Order: sequence, then structure tokens, then C-alpha cells
Amino acid sequence: MNEHLSEWTEREATAEAMIPLIGRLYRKNNVVTSIYGRAIINQSVIGIVRAHRFVRQVEDSELSVCDTLPILEAMDRLELGSAHIDIGKLAVKYRLDDNPGSLDEFLQREIGDVIGKYMVQSRENAEKQTKDIVLYGFGRIGRLIARILIEKAGGGNNLRLRAIVVRKGGAVNDLEKRASLLRRDSVHGPFNGTITIDEDDSAIIANGNYIKVIYSDGPDTLDYTRYGINNAIIIDNTGIWRDEEGLGRHLKSKGVSRVMLTAPGKGNIKNIVHGINNGDITDDDRILSAASCTTNAITPVLKAIHDEYGIQDGHVETVHSYTNDQNLIDNYHKGTRRGRSAPLNMVITETGAAKAVSKALPELKGKLTGNAIRVPTPNVSMAILNLNLARPVTTEGVNDYLREMALHSELQKQIDFVNSPEVVSTDFVGSRHAGVVDAQATITAGNRLILYVWYDNEAGYSAQVIRVVNQMAGVTYPVFPERIRENG
Repeated sequence: MNEHLSEWTEREATAEAMIPLIGRLYRKNNVVTSIYGRAIINQSVIGIVRAHRFVRQVEDSELSVCDTLPILEAMDRLELGSAHIDIGKLAVKYRLDDNPGSLDEFLQREIGDVIGKYMVQSRENAEKQTKDIVLYGFGRIGRLIARILIEKAGGGNNLRLRAIVVRKGGAVNDLEKRASLLRRDSVHGPFNGTITIDEDDSAIIANGNYIKVIYSDGPDTLDYTRYGINNAIIIDNTGIWRDEEGLGRHLKSKGVSRVMLTAPGKGNIKNIVHGINNGDITDDDRILSAASCTTNAITPVLKAIHDEYGIQDGHVETVHSYTNDQNLIDNYHKGTRRGRSAPLNMVITETGAAKAVSKALPELKGKLTGNAIRVPTPNVSMAILNLNLARPVTTEGVNDYLREMALHSELQKQIDFVNSPEVVSTDFVGSRHAGVVDAQATITAGNRLILYVWYDNEAGYSAQVIRVVNQMAGVTYPVFPERIRENG
């Protein structure tokens, strides 16, 4: 028993030694470190140990903090340029390499493109390379996007949340109420940091980020330049305007360059699912949509399956947490069945996600039907993909393929993979992947495949929105390593 405790305390001490290295690489070099896709910046000792422990679910053996600490120490000496580096995958690749050479030689091969690229920049130059972001609306998605932007603001040139635009709520302490909703969240827990308010200047200060709170009744009458905001990207999370005419009103306000909608766009607005069709974004696009949370959850998995096996047709059933447009108790609602109490009922409703997939994946146009059931949970939803494929498949074969896609493909930020018989919906609260394949639930029969895909319809979607906005702003960094196995 003493042996187990001794091993644990040694792991804690090693993880403790990693924290200043992780922080310094992030704040000095703008290097984002992760363990198999799980960011370890601002994590506790236990959080870092748990991130290493996760690797046993997807690899044949566990990953130890003793494997990754030397990599961090070596990276800290290399004066790296901005990058996203998965030290967990690097450690496994180093272990699997038949002729790795020294650790420095290995890193030169794997991340050589950013070695020695660090340059000290003045605060003025750094400021010029940030992109001003304004949140228009401050609901569930708006506040989660705010949390992500604030969390990432400490790493150097990045997106900078400059303002939040809301309607006056009517309460005398309106600003305090807005700040409190950012500070405390019944689903996602407390804000990771400190929040204060500046009543005199109507601002929220969150982890040192000064965020102006602007009260307005319309998107086309504002002058953001009054607040030092220029060429901003507006993230409209109200859902009020979804066509080009309505969203175009934002562009009439001074200081605005582009608009991102956090809902499916109508008309000719491009609906972007990052990882799938974000290559369609051009410099001329002034208004873009990030589609819906369900479209983001299912499209990457559908693409992976279609590329490998061919989808002939299928049905998507969404089991979705209730949302704010449903009634708390039975009351009038213009939508069918949505007037019934959300916390007490399962409610059959429509979803456009299955049809919307074709906007990102035209090859699946007309091949999918869809429906949805709203259920009495506040967050985390599930999509059940019932697919007929072009050839027979096996459960083991499909799961191995999707596991590889989740770990080593260009869709690794969109697709996650879990292989536990005990997971339930709350285990996925906070997941920043678009969707998580539940391997234990996969069913195959001949050329028929049924997949269960979990998704945090708030946090996972918000992360996808940020990925699109990063591209719009030109804030993109190289990702390492490219692969663990040459045949991955």
C-alpha cells in the first residue's frame, strides 16, 4: 500500500514541476501544449495527471508524466515560435520510434519548423496583431465564448474580447447581474479566475481583460471606434437575425469588419463547420454562420464514415437537452409541442441538422433524414446515426478507424472517442470537441451501421465557433506532431 502512495506522490511532484514550464511556454512563446488533444494550460496537478491517465483509453499502454516532463524541459530551451504541440503524442512517438536518437534530435525532426522562431515583441506590436472581438448578445453561447476568449487571451497575439452588446435589462444592478452570470454557471461551474466590475465606465474586468458593456437596441447604430475598437469581428449570438439583410446591419456600425452568426444562416450565407468546409472561407466573406451545434457534432463523423465506407442513406435522431426557447412550465408557444414543460417532458420536435449537413458536405445531399427529441437535461446531447453503407463493416473495424481519426487525422479537434461502458451525459460537460463517438454503443449488421455521438451542445459548439473566428482573423498556428505512426 505504501508503494502505491509513494508512486502517486512522485507523479504529483513531477506534474507540479510541469506547471511553470507549461505556463512559460504559453505566455512567453504562445505555445499551446496538450495531452492527446486535452489542453493542459492552467490545469491543476490533478488535472495534468488525469490528462495523462486518459491516454490508456486510446493507446495500448499508459502515459506517464515522467515521459512528458523531459519533452517540456527540452522545448523550454528551444526558443519556440507560436504553435500547438501535443506533448503526449510526441512522447508516445518517441517511445515507438526504432531510431529516435537524442531527445533534442527527435524534437528537431518533429517540431523543427518552429524551433528558434521566438522573437521578443514590444507591447505595441503585439497589440497590433490581436483582433478585436465583440459579442452581440450574452446568453448561454455568448458567455461560454467569452470564457474561452478570456482563457486564451494570456498567450500572446490572439483574439481579444473588447466588448459585449446587450439590451438594458431594467435592473438597477444590471452590470453586476451580467458579471454574475459570467462568474457562476449551474452547468459549467465557476469562472476560472477573477471578475470585477467598473460601474463608472460600464465594464467587466475578467482576468485582466477589460470588456466594455454596451447597451443598445439595434446593431446598426453603434460606433465601436469610440471605445478604441477597430475592424472588429462581431459574434452575433442572439439568433434574432439570420439572413444577410438582418446581419448586414452590423456592418453599418463604425469599427466592424465582419460578422459571425452562432446559428444556422439563411439564404446565401455560408454555413461553416470547422474541419469540414472552413476552406471555403475567403477574405471577401463579410458574414458567416457557424451552423448549429448538432450539425457541427455529426458532420465530421459523417465525413469520416463516408470517406472510408460510403454512405448510401441514413437517419439522424438527436436526443437534445432542453434549451431556453422552451417553456419551464406548460404555457403558450408558437412551436409545435414546445409549449409543454421542458424539465418534465420528452418533446418530439424537428431538426434541420440532417439537411444542413449537405451545406458542408454536398455529397450527402438528399441522403439523410432527421428528427429530434428534447429531453429533461440542461446540457449535453446525443446524435444517433443510423446509416446504410456501400459495403459491409464490423464493429471492431469501425471503432478502430474512428479512434484513429480522433487521434491522428485532420479531424482530431472535431472528433473525440471514448471506450468506456460507464460514461453518461454529464461526463461530457465541458468537452470542446464537436462530437464524441461512444465506441461501446456502436452497432453493425452487414452494411448497416449505428453510431452514438455525444456532444456538449454549448461548450463543444462554442469551441467550433472560436475555431472559425480564428481563421477569419488570421490567427492560426502549426500543429505538432502531424502523425504518431507513418501509416496512421
